[in-house]
Amino acid sequence: MGRTRIRTVAIALLLVSGVPATGRAHQPVMDMAPRWEGGWGFQVRNEHRFSDEPLNGDSELPNPQGRERRVNTTWLEGVYTFKRELRLTAKIPWVEQSRVSVLNGVPVRQTGSGIGDSILGLQLKHYYNRESSTGNFGLTPSIRFPTGSTSDAFPVGDGSWDVGVSASFSAENTDFYQFYDLFYWHNTEGDRGIDRGDEVGLDVNIGLHPYHNNQHNLGIFVMGDLSARYEGRGNDTAGTTGGKRISLGPVLVGYWNNLMLRAEVKFPVYENVWGTQVGHGTDYNIGLGITF
Repeated sequence: MGRTRIRTVAIALLLVSGVPATGRAHQPVMDMAPRWEGGWGFQVRNEHRFSDEPLNGDSELPNPQGRERRVNTTWLEGVYTFKRELRLTAKIPWVEQSRVSVLNGVPVRQTGSGIGDSILGLQLKHYYNRESSTGNFGLTPSIRFPTGSTSDAFPVGDGSWDVGVSASFSAENTDFYQFYDLFYWHNTEGDRGIDRGDEVGLDVNIGLHPYHNNQHNLGIFVMGDLSARYEGRGNDTAGTTGGKRISLGPVLVGYWNNLMLRAEVKFPVYENVWGTQVGHGTDYNIGLGITF
């Protein structure tokens, strides 16, 4: 396979390499692109999850009071490249959510909507290139701003300033792609006693590149996603938060020139919560990105 095709496919792979597993964890889907100085891009991504399965630890409980939680988040995510090794990313969420909580023995429906807490990240990259493959190591310090309100019964923000860091590695050729990201968030106490606890996570994407049209820079990726989370014991306005979980699911990516569409579903295969909580549920993600 020639160098021209390798370079063309590498641009497409760059658009895939940011893995938006959950909004708080990752950078935009084009987090490695564009590579050129002064390049920029953005994407709109919708993340939806629902659960009506109360858990105590890792045991499922009966649900006669109809406990549930639904969270729908639409992210506007952007990136600007100062130079190949340095780029700034931003994420602004719009949240619409509802839950049925049991307060003083009575089921109560609570809702919340509005702009959530926003994230800025500064990505530092080190690249290597070989005859038929390319890859990079990355380090991304991030800060989360309390732009979300805490006034709703189900608050869309937590009122705290939080800091995080991510260490990543990705490698790709024309047929195979792999991405690994290990991150940590230090979450401080916010308004109304909300303290979500610190979070450690690992995300892995591994997949194939079964089709690419070099003339039109058109193709698809088929990948598998693994997400693991440990969230420290915390509190929100309805009670205890945090726990451990592992999710698995498929990812499908299509691209055409500088446009990219990504869809994924992640199913919980293991979950163990602190105290009694409604489970995390299945994640559905779809995003459309573009670079300039």
